[in-house]
Amino acid sequence: MKGYKMPEGFLWGGATAANQCEGAWQEGGRGLANVDLIPYGKGRFPVMAGKMRMLECDSEHLYPSHEAIDMYHHYKEDIRLFAEMGFKCYRLSIAWTRIFPNGDEKEPNEAGLKFYDDLFDECHKYGIEPLVTLVHFDAPVGLIKKFGSWKNREMVNCFERYARTVLTRYKDKVKYWLTFNEINMLLHLPFMGAGILFEEGEDEDTVKYTAAHHELLASALAVKIAHEVNPKMKVGCMLAAGQFYPYSCRPEDMWASVCDDRKNYFFIDVQSRGEYPCYAKKELERKGIKIPLLAGDEKILKEGTVDFISFSYYSSRVSAHPDTPADRTTGNAIIIGIKNPHLKASDWGWLIDPQGLRITMNVLYDRYQKPLFIVENGLGTNDKVESDGSVIDDDRVAYMSAHILEMEKAVVEDGIPLMGYTMWGPIDIVSASTGEMKKRYGFIRVNKDDQGGGDLSRSKKKSFEWYKEVIASNGENL
Repeated sequence: MKGYKMPEGFLWGGATAANQCEGAWQEGGRGLANVDLIPYGKGRFPVMAGKMRMLECDSEHLYPSHEAIDMYHHYKEDIRLFAEMGFKCYRLSIAWTRIFPNGDEKEPNEAGLKFYDDLFDECHKYGIEPLVTLVHFDAPVGLIKKFGSWKNREMVNCFERYARTVLTRYKDKVKYWLTFNEINMLLHLPFMGAGILFEEGEDEDTVKYTAAHHELLASALAVKIAHEVNPKMKVGCMLAAGQFYPYSCRPEDMWASVCDDRKNYFFIDVQSRGEYPCYAKKELERKGIKIPLLAGDEKILKEGTVDFISFSYYSSRVSAHPDTPADRTTGNAIIIGIKNPHLKASDWGWLIDPQGLRITMNVLYDRYQKPLFIVENGLGTNDKVESDGSVIDDDRVAYMSAHILEMEKAVVEDGIPLMGYTMWGPIDIVSASTGEMKKRYGFIRVNKDDQGGGDLSRSKKKSFEWYKEVIASNGENL
């Protein structure tokens, strides 16, 4: 497929998260995090949603993230393979509990700091720019037990210490940072997204928006610290994006899509503009929710606006008025919910909408007028391994070619400034939504199954050479 050549300096690459790839959950002084407690199989969703209390591991469940793909010990091999594909950028996250195991220590864990020093050095060895997420769904269990995680303002102080530590330590090694991964996921999966458990009698909406306020303060403080530490650093926010389409042209369905979009963009509105939007203030007022706004908070938010908008895109979404009869998806129903009859779906029921990426990019830029960065986009499939060990993943190539072409149209035809594209994930990792290994995204196969079997050996899929050519041609050969 013929594509468009992207601007000089465009950052092609891939993205992972510490809790889905690193493993070594008890090595190097690392402490326990909420993501270590999310089991595979039965109970996974109730734990992620904060409905089932699990603050210790037990013998009845499997915990895939404990070993993951053991990138902690394989990172040199993995980064070498990324470099072979021509990566200009690698998005990764720092595990908070590698730096502060319980979250409230006064001094950081040097072994954890050194691990990321070495990892960043390995990236620079091949000319790969790290793009680093400060919090990719992980919260120290020590802080969950002590403070109730982000529902308590003390969490902001602990995060500020963590952020200042790593931003200062890596000020000459990392140019690009993200504060919170898919920050809007707090509203959908509170324990996975923010380590939040609901106590009996608590109003869940009040808890979630209180936690949201504290995360927004923390994000703003991280931006301010980064700019003080090194004015050349660029810090972005990150949301799970995807435009909501009205199910029909009924005004009621159109209004439902406007409301759903607003709920999704609420966090980014604050992070980008530095203040709560009027629609959010009115909605919180209607629900009787009082944000714990203290003196100085508005100043912190206004001074800590982000430099760019990053986002994940897997699908568009559909909105409908409650009385509109509409079929529901079997896939990522946490966010998507309603079937779009005009779109096909992936093996896991996620709707496939390449043009939706271009639409989403245009809406985001029209809304914020800040550079964009696509930091997640990919296809999870149940790859078939041939008798010779190869993986002919033509479906992945077709999916990504179509999405990258729409991305390129948004840049070249629509004029949208886009910093880069880091697909999810360049190497097979544990699925965040299901905990499976069989739901594979990578150009690189990892020999591991859902039950933890396999020797963790790495091998190239057919898509590996395809993406290598995409990067070499700067997007022209798709």
